[in-house]
Amino acid sequence: MATAHYLAYSETRRFSSLVLDYLSGQENLAEFYQFTPDITGLAEAIEQRRNFPVDRETLHKALQEQYHHLPKEAAVDANIQRILDTNTFTVCTAHQPNLATGYLYFIYKILHAIRLCRDLKVQYPESNFVPVYYMGSEDADLEELGTFRFGTKKFVWDADGQTGAVGRMDSSSLAPLLQQLFSLMGPPGPEWEELRLMLRQAYSANNTISAATISLVHHLFGRYGLIIFQPDDSRFKKAFIPVMEEDLIGHTAEQLVQQTIRKFEAKHFKAQAQPRAINLFYLKDNIRDRIEQKGDHWQVVGTSISWNQTSLLLELHEYPERFSPNVVLRPLYQESILPNIAFIGGGAEVAYWLQLKSLFQHHQVFYPTILLRQSVLWVNSNQRRLWHKTRLSLQGLFAPEDQAVRDYVQKHAQKDWQTKDESLILDQLAERLRLKALDVDATLGRSADAAITKMKHQLERLEQKMLRAEKRQLQTGLEQLQRLHKELFPNAGLQERVENFMPYFLMYGRQFFEDILEHLEPLRNEFLVLEEEGNL
Repeated sequence: MATAHYLAYSETRRFSSLVLDYLSGQENLAEFYQFTPDITGLAEAIEQRRNFPVDRETLHKALQEQYHHLPKEAAVDANIQRILDTNTFTVCTAHQPNLATGYLYFIYKILHAIRLCRDLKVQYPESNFVPVYYMGSEDADLEELGTFRFGTKKFVWDADGQTGAVGRMDSSSLAPLLQQLFSLMGPPGPEWEELRLMLRQAYSANNTISAATISLVHHLFGRYGLIIFQPDDSRFKKAFIPVMEEDLIGHTAEQLVQQTIRKFEAKHFKAQAQPRAINLFYLKDNIRDRIEQKGDHWQVVGTSISWNQTSLLLELHEYPERFSPNVVLRPLYQESILPNIAFIGGGAEVAYWLQLKSLFQHHQVFYPTILLRQSVLWVNSNQRRLWHKTRLSLQGLFAPEDQAVRDYVQKHAQKDWQTKDESLILDQLAERLRLKALDVDATLGRSADAAITKMKHQLERLEQKMLRAEKRQLQTGLEQLQRLHKELFPNAGLQERVENFMPYFLMYGRQFFEDILEHLEPLRNEFLVLEEEGNL
């Protein structure tokens, strides 16, 4: 069991001005989205989504095929069947197939989608809402996807020299890495057995990373009705041919998104994703490389593959599955397949989705409600005791470590070590001395300024010495604070962007997911801090 606290994202000092302005409904971003990130925006999205039908029959058939070899989950089977109903809508989050799910926020994204669907069903009982994890299986960034941490150990998979889309890679060479992982897991118990079994079934019984990820995520979240969608499918690529053809020949996406970027920059926002003239990769065998146009020919960068316009279009129409959207076109592809009303993403995803509204309008594809996933900080019972000993406020918990140290010393110091008052007096005295020196001789201005600067420097040095002396008096408390900060904010970053779910699963089992689901408030737009209950 856990106690929940909520903190405004602005008070964490870890989110961009663009995201904060978007969440607070600032007028400077109104032109870049269709629906507000709240229940009003979702209600409008549900109503307007009906005007943008998708091929539900093909989607239903593809999902049945993707799930035919997986253990049956009644909630999943029911949701796959509901896809055929025009009164069923999806709530989607997306991520690449990171090994062992990669980071905690992978888990939080999915739980956010599940909880939002629950809440929407209560609000609109006549409709169905299905959580979807859209897997970015065509991503080729092995350095990112092939890395995860367990405790303090970092695991890195080199894929045994494989290249191309990570989702298509053979997972058999993972066996030694899994053995290393298992040797660190313990002690034995029900959660230990379940986690080992999950990982073995995922990465040993399946021949690709995509299949392994589907297996693992299905085992974790199938009971909640989560649908995992693998978009590397020729049927959906075939329907997307008109968009891909326009990108290859007309470069429309680059033109439209660049126009939006210029508007962003005029408002002093930084663009998150830069479009290219061609926003497609060529995807075949062990290749996933960019396509570039050079004169009247198109070439796959780093290979000898090239076409003229006629042969390129022939390739596209005969083998659409060989063309893979990049970050600019992937959202468009996703929303052309799913009956989606909301997309849930992190801060960077929210930022680049806000660049794409005009592109969606141009291709007449539904542009969903864009929601920031709720960030979560888990404070275990030991960390909870440290937190209460330090007497840090919730806002103080998120302060940078050096600031937290100064605040702690200021709060607990027995003596006044700060020199703010003296600094003001010195400023007044320094100005009197400067005027006096100038009155005696106009050439003494520089000498006076140098003397004043030296005095201020000496005062700052004295304050630092007094601060160090107070720190020595408060050494035990400061060590506790620094230990707490390093545990909750590893590498000075957010816990959810460094740690993996496995240590939490071993400690709490599925109750970890239940606690998060219970306290998630998908439309609250605040940081969730969960404090494990226990004795202080």
